Amino acid sequence: MNKRSFIAIDFETATGKRSSICEVGICVVRDGEVLETKSWLVQPEDNIYAYWNTQVHGIRPEDTSSAPFFPEVWREIERDYLGEYNTFVAHNAPFDRSCLEQAAQLYGITLGALQWDCSLKIARQLYDFESNSLAFLCDQLAIERGTHHRAGDDAEMCARLYLREQADARNSRG
Repeated sequence: MNKRSFIAIDFETATGKRSSICEVGICVVRDGEVLETKSWLVQPEDNIYAYWNTQVHGIRPEDTSSAPFFPEVWREIERDYLGEYNTFVAHNAPFDRSCLEQAAQLYGITLGALQWDCSLKIARQLYDFESNSLAFLCDQLAIERGTHHRAGDDAEMCARLYLREQADARNSRG
């Protein structure tokens, strides 16, 4: 796995079901440089939202009523990015990985071989802060923040945190 070329990915969900993706964000990093950040609103199954999920990210049914369904967005990601990148990085990767896997199962999508790394897991190993939330870590490490809990901004914050973690790990080894 090339740790300096990857896609940071983030999903926002409409309900407690991990397959209820309502926004996908990616940040493409090549050789340690952020190339592109992109996000898509996604219409979740039946376009149903739970109150608490909407409270977290602010996305509402009217925002996604004419948005594409997940398979269309995934085809674009697969076509445009997965030929070059097969590593996803996420902050709390088990959550994002399960979102992708459960949405793939719901829509009958076959996922290729993907590798995952987790900036949260690395943060817990490297740092001794009172919180390891993405926003808190970015604040502590002077990483520019976007709008937390919006998928594109969170993906870019995760990418920049992951790059910082790699540098800090190298520096701690001498």
